[in-house]
Amino acid sequence: MNTRLSIRAVLGVALLATAPGHAKAAVPATSCAAHASAVLDALVRGDDVAAGKDFAPSLAAQLDAATLAKVWSTLQAQAGRYVSHGAAQGAYIRDQPVTVTPVHFAKVPLGMVVQCDGSSRITTLRFAPQEQLALAIQKSAPVPVRAHVEADGVRVQPMAVVSPLGPLKGVLTLPPGKGPFPAVVMVAGSGAHDFDETVGPNKPFRDLAEGLARAGVASLRYDKRPYDYSDWGTKGGYNVDAEVTDDAVTAAHALSALKAIDPRRVYVLGHSLGAMMAPRIGQRDPQLAGLILLAAPARSLLDVLIQQFHEQDPPKVATRKIEALRHEQKLLAQATPGQPPRGTFFGQPQSYWQSLNDYHQVAVAQSLGMPMLFLQGDADFQVSPTLDFAVWKRDMAGTPTATFHLYPGLGHLFMPAAQTGSDYSKPSHVDPRVIRDIAAWIGRR
Repeated sequence: MNTRLSIRAVLGVALLATAPGHAKAAVPATSCAAHASAVLDALVRGDDVAAGKDFAPSLAAQLDAATLAKVWSTLQAQAGRYVSHGAAQGAYIRDQPVTVTPVHFAKVPLGMVVQCDGSSRITTLRFAPQEQLALAIQKSAPVPVRAHVEADGVRVQPMAVVSPLGPLKGVLTLPPGKGPFPAVVMVAGSGAHDFDETVGPNKPFRDLAEGLARAGVASLRYDKRPYDYSDWGTKGGYNVDAEVTDDAVTAAHALSALKAIDPRRVYVLGHSLGAMMAPRIGQRDPQLAGLILLAAPARSLLDVLIQQFHEQDPPKVATRKIEALRHEQKLLAQATPGQPPRGTFFGQPQSYWQSLNDYHQVAVAQSLGMPMLFLQGDADFQVSPTLDFAVWKRDMAGTPTATFHLYPGLGHLFMPAAQTGSDYSKPSHVDPRVIRDIAAWIGRR
């Protein structure tokens, strides 16, 4: 997961509209920046027709002049009246070139993200809090992973994971020596994560992969489907299995087929939503040697969101958001299985929320009888040590193959909370104790 909005980062960047597909933009940044500035200038002066003049046809079909006017009005109702905006700057988000324009409103500073196609037409228009964008923005073009050997003998090579929409970029990390090695498949938290589970300058999955390799454990980490494909749910449906489970099972099968890997010792290591879904992955692939759950919610995602809003947002804002969440819970409770409510919620189709509502991770975990390792930082402000980790510990008490570790002073990314706290823009690294405990637990299997 990303920041404190990360467990709710199923939203990714607050999306207003985007053209379907996964087209890599190839237009000069100056052209896209000029069109982005023209959109904002037109919105400010109330010329909604001119605001959409540079839209690609697919985006124009979603954002006509009337819809643009409503969007602009809604933004000011939520973020305060428009004050000013700065210059559009080139950047990268999800490895794709975009332009980002700071837009100052009376209450909340936002950023407008625009992406253009090869003909300079705007294909994506988004607004999001600048705090959120700061964690998502890459300052330079992504560097492809190339096969190489580290100074300590750790081997790194690209390895794609097959998905219904196409390959997901991945990285295989092997310890020194011949093997066969035990191995983990890393499954990231909610939102569109790359294979490092990058959050600002922090790359927890890279830390884990390198540390585990030095301890004799191989790993495969890969981009989540929503990171590589904006239309990630068009094949398989917009549900949590298409987002998480299906690709994790595929990755585990691919990893176990490698000569360097011991197929009897392949584990799934999930973080946050990835940890929440780990029992489902184990249910789908009973050949897994075990599950490693880092900061796993024991409650429903909506319940976790309610707690986050209650603890971290101003009272009036929290009350409004919690009311919406309670209403959503009632809708899902009344819905017929297989027939989700109409529309979207928090930027995702209701089919996604129904798929989460129908999944009960603790009950599934209890049914598996599979070795499980539960890890939790006691300074985690996203997944609760008392409302989640303690529930796992209580409800799995009758499972002799369940092991638990609580780490004083570590936050949601298993990095020192004194350094990161709620500010994931500060660089840090996964605590070595976590890596040692995971490697030791695998070694005892």
